[in-house]
Amino acid sequence: MGTRPEFEGWALSIGSWIAENGFGLVYGGASVGLMGVLANACLTQGGQVTGVIPKHLAKEEIVHPGLQNLLEVDNMFDRKSIMLKYSDLFVVLPGGFGTLDELFEVVTLAQLKQHDKPVILFNGEGFFDPLLMQLNQMVVSGFIKEKYLALLHIAKDLQSLFALIRKHSGPQS
Repeated sequence: MGTRPEFEGWALSIGSWIAENGFGLVYGGASVGLMGVLANACLTQGGQVTGVIPKHLAKEEIVHPGLQNLLEVDNMFDRKSIMLKYSDLFVVLPGGFGTLDELFEVVTLAQLKQHDKPVILFNGEGFFDPLLMQLNQMVVSGFIKEKYLALLHIAKDLQSLFALIRKHSGPQS
């Protein structure tokens, strides 16, 4: 959940907003952490939630029991492949190693033109500022072309996040 109460507040707000605005959620399928909070908020507002969880995590009983759709896969690689296939865009919230792994995988695949789905980094209260500084250092040092930084859409607050989601989403039915 992280150490700051606003992390949970953001997850609650985003999950509710997703459902209230007719979007669906595809995520890792767990009942714990910020994504569990986000999924609960989405479900509470009547949203459609699909979880994709590796079998070894489902056995640890962290799988969310209230999902309309749950896909059990063999491993993390399969999880990310399915989430990539069924997602229209990606929103990255504060998190740990798994968050960074998924962020860099979807950005790298976009760079390699394996998908053209937007990647939105939610930088609430500057959480990702150190990471963004590192990415800029990688540009200055010649490891990343500056044009590839544009693959990351940065949202500094909930309003800009919601505007970016709307901008990069088709009409909702």
